[in-house]
Amino acid sequence: MATNSGNPRRPDVTTLELVGGPQPLHVTLEPYDPRWAADFAVHRDRILEALAGQEIEVDHIGSTSVPGLAAKPIIDLVVVVADITAEEDYLLPLLAAGYELRVREPGHRLVRTPARDVHVHVYRRGDPAVDDYRLLRDRLRSDAADRALYESVKQGLMTRSWGDSNDYADAKDEVIAAIKTRARAARDALR
Repeated sequence: MATNSGNPRRPDVTTLELVGGPQPLHVTLEPYDPRWAADFAVHRDRILEALAGQEIEVDHIGSTSVPGLAAKPIIDLVVVVADITAEEDYLLPLLAAGYELRVREPGHRLVRTPARDVHVHVYRRGDPAVDDYRLLRDRLRSDAADRALYESVKQGLMTRSWGDSNDYADAKDEVIAAIKTRARAARDALR
């Protein structure tokens, strides 16, 4: 499959498609487990095989990518592709590799395992969301105070019942924004 020079093949979707509708959150936080890194590696390899021949990037993101941080036992990966609208290049091979489509929205697709224990976020190359994921991950890996703050907020949120797992994710937005602001300031101070 040819690489894309930055021009999408077609217009992207304009609305959110949540396959299967809202779903309650039924997991709890677990202490950091070193096996999460190995689980990531298995899925990275599976994705690289499914998308062989394409110029992609695959990163471990989310709480399971941060040693020492309690997390829901769901491995999050980000996959960067040339053209988010060219679903035939990446979505069809990921579905053939056993992942299921969960979210289709402007600039983002999410596939996951049938067991719902791995989420694969797909973005186009250059999407600022990818850098944001990496920025948050790297800050939480390197800053014990922000890691403890984030874990504390997550533990507090897990005491509530969540009819939609997306609502739990949205409830973390404020603390995530604050951590990313500090991470950007620290990064800019090094320049």
